[in-house]
Amino acid sequence: MTAPAAAASLRIRLHPDPVLREPCAPVTGDATALARAMLDAMYAAPGRGLAGPQVGESLRLFVMDASWKEGLPDPRVFVNPAVVWVSDETDVAEEGCLSIPDTPRRVRRPVACRIAFDGAGGLRREAVLDGFAARCAQHEIDHLDGVLILDHEAQP
Repeated sequence: MTAPAAAASLRIRLHPDPVLREPCAPVTGDATALARAMLDAMYAAPGRGLAGPQVGESLRLFVMDASWKEGLPDPRVFVNPAVVWVSDETDVAEEGCLSIPDTPRRVRRPVACRIAFDGAGGLRREAVLDGFAARCAQHEIDHLDGVLILDHEAQP
């Protein structure tokens, strides 16, 4: 599916909107404008990650900035991401979701992961993430597969 031209303002879709449950199609065109609009919507929300289906676009694309609330912005765009490795070590932490406001959930996830994604010029790249950045990326990739924090077994 080709990335659509981004609207000036994106609306975050809320559960139980059916688009949140759809597995996403790969991005085949230029997603730059959509990614920029998604970053704007993410910061305005204010969130740390936002996936295509959360703005009504069933595309394998997410944006994140895991640390902007504690320091300088570090926006990242992941096109056609796939988790290619996760650590054996896991931890449990509370996660929120812009599409499920005021409903945090304690979720167990690997503490580190490696993600392959399409970078600038369509070149396949990899990023190794740990800590909160790894958790955030895994949360957003769940969205691309139609999985929500509500689908994870609640952790004490």
